[in-house]
Amino acid sequence: MCGIAGIIDFTKDISEQRLINKMTETLAHRGPDSEGYFASKHALLGHKRLAIIDLVTGSQPMTKGAYTIVYNGEVYNAAELRKQLEEKGYHFFSTSDTEVIVTAYIEWKEHCVDYLNGIYAFAIWDADLEQLFLCRDRLGVKPLFYVEDRTGVLFASEIKALLAHPSVKAEVDEDGLAALLSLGPSRITGHAIFKGIHELKPAHLMVVRRDKVTRQRYWDIESREHKDNEQQTIEKVHQLVSDAVCRQLISDVPICTMLSGGLDSSILTAIAAKQLSYTDKTLATYSVAYEENNEHFQTNAFQTTQDEFWIGKMQKRYGTKHTQIELQQQSLVDALTEAMQFKDMPSMADIDSSLYLFCKEIKKTHSVALSGECADEVFGGYPWFYSQKQTAFPWLRATSEREGLLSEHWQKKLRLTDYLENTYNEALAQMPEFLGDQVERERQQLFYLNNQFFMQTLLERNDRMSMGAGVEVRVPFADHTIIDYVWNIPWEMKNSGAMEKGILRQAFRAELPIEVVERKKNPYPKTYHPLYTKLVSQRLAAILQQKDSVLHELFDRAQLEQLIASGGKSFQVPWFGQLMAGPQLLAYLMQVHEWVEHYRINIIST
Repeated sequence: MCGIAGIIDFTKDISEQRLINKMTETLAHRGPDSEGYFASKHALLGHKRLAIIDLVTGSQPMTKGAYTIVYNGEVYNAAELRKQLEEKGYHFFSTSDTEVIVTAYIEWKEHCVDYLNGIYAFAIWDADLEQLFLCRDRLGVKPLFYVEDRTGVLFASEIKALLAHPSVKAEVDEDGLAALLSLGPSRITGHAIFKGIHELKPAHLMVVRRDKVTRQRYWDIESREHKDNEQQTIEKVHQLVSDAVCRQLISDVPICTMLSGGLDSSILTAIAAKQLSYTDKTLATYSVAYEENNEHFQTNAFQTTQDEFWIGKMQKRYGTKHTQIELQQQSLVDALTEAMQFKDMPSMADIDSSLYLFCKEIKKTHSVALSGECADEVFGGYPWFYSQKQTAFPWLRATSEREGLLSEHWQKKLRLTDYLENTYNEALAQMPEFLGDQVERERQQLFYLNNQFFMQTLLERNDRMSMGAGVEVRVPFADHTIIDYVWNIPWEMKNSGAMEKGILRQAFRAELPIEVVERKKNPYPKTYHPLYTKLVSQRLAAILQQKDSVLHELFDRAQLEQLIASGGKSFQVPWFGQLMAGPQLLAYLMQVHEWVEHYRINIIST
C-alpha cells in the first residue's frame, strides 16, 4: 500500500518538483519505506511506498516505454495476468503487480480494468499522447481525490495532499456543511465536503486530455435470476470466499488476521490458518480490548457480548499465535485528533482512534492484516435488515435531534431533513434494476444503500486508520466476485436458518467451532468506560471556552452545554451505526472544532 499524488498542467512547464514534493510528503504515513518522483514538462507524479510485494524492484513511479504509473493497492490476480501478457510477447523486469498494471494498460488501454482483481487507485501518464488515466477499484477500498480546473488536474490519495497545493483552498460551502452534519461521519460517494475537491467514485475511471476530461463507470452490480438451489448456493459462497481469502494471502512479508471471534473474522482466520499450515507456518491473530471494559461493559441491542470466549475457541481450534491489545482511555482520547487528520474530516470518534491505535500495535510485527469488514453489508448482518420499521438510512438516527443542536440560523440554512431526503432519492434513482417482487426489491434497496453509504464509511475508516499506522488491511469480503454473486441470492436464502448471514454460516459451519457459528452478530468492540466520557466532556467544555470556536457559530450553546453536562446521555441510542452514542457525539463535536482549526477552513455562506 502506498500514497500517490500528481499534478497535470497543460498550460506551462511544471518540471520543477517543489510542489509535488510538498504534496507527496503529506502522505508519508501511507508509505514509510521509500519515496519516488517523476517529472516532465506537463506531468509531475509522487509516490510514498509501503513495501509488501517485490521489495527490491517494485519502486515507483515506474516507467515502461512512454507510460509512467503511480499506484496504491494490490492486484491479487497479478500472476495470472503476467502469464497472459507474457504469452502476448511482453517482457517484465520486476515481479511487482505495478508493472503488471502498466503493461495491462499498454495492451488493453482503458479496458485493462476489466482484467484486474484487487484493491487499487492508480494513475498512468502517457507521454506520447500527453494523457492521464485515473482509476479506482470496484468497491472503493482505496481512495482517490482530485481537483480539476482549466489548466489540468491535481490528484492524491488523501485530501490533505491536495490542500498542500497553493491553488486549492480549504473552503466548505453550505452544501458541504449540510452533507457533513446530516450524513456524517458517512459521505456521499464522490462528495469530498471541501468545495472544489472531488472523489473519483468506486468502479470509475477518468481520462484527462488537453482538450477534455471524461469519466465513466466500468463496473456495477448486475441483477439476474438466481438459479442455484440452497445447497449449490452454500457451496458457491464457500468457494468464492475461500478463493478471495487465498488470493489475498499473497505477500512478501508476514500476514496476520484481526480476530474478534465473530463469524466473519473467524472465517478468514480458519482459511488463512489452514493455508499457512501447508508451509508449516503459524498464523498470528490480533484482537482489541479496552482498559477495565469487563467492569463497565453494557449489553445493548447491538452489542450483546464481549469477544474473549469466542476468540479462545478459534485460537484452540487453529492453534494461532494470538495477541490481545488493550487500549487505555486516555490514549483513545489523545488519538482523536490524529484520527480526524488521517480522515481529513470529523471521523467516527473513538471507533476510528481505537482502530488506529490497534494497527499501531500490529505494525510492530506485521505490515499486512486481513479484516472481516464488509461481510455484514454483503450478506445482511446488521439489525436494520431485520427491523419491521425502516427509515431512509437506518444507520442514521436522531436526525431531528442533530438539527436541534444547530443554531436557529443554520437550521434554516441547511435544512438537514430535506438534505437527507434528497440524498436518499438521488441514491435510489441510481440503483440497478432488480428482478424480484416489490418486497424483495425493497430489501435490495437497503442492501444497495448499505453498499453505497455505510460500507463506504467503514472502508474509508479501514484505509485511513490502518494506513495512518503504516499497515495494509485487506478486506476479502469486498471482493467483487462475492458481491456480484450474493447480490442476487434471494433474502429467504441469505437468511438461511433464520439467522443473520445464514447462508455464510452454513457455508463455513464445518470449519468453525459451533459456538462461533451460532454467535449472534456483534459489532467492532468499543469502550464503555465512564472515564472516556469524562475526558471528552472536559475537552469539549474547554473548547467552548474559546470564543472564536466554530462550534459557537454552528450550534446552540445552551444545547451543547446541556449535552456536556449530561455526558451525552440524551443520545443513548446510537446516532450513527451501532456504536456511536452520546460519548462519541461529544468527541465528534470536538473533532469538528479541531478540523476547522487544523485546516483553517473558511465556511462560505450565502
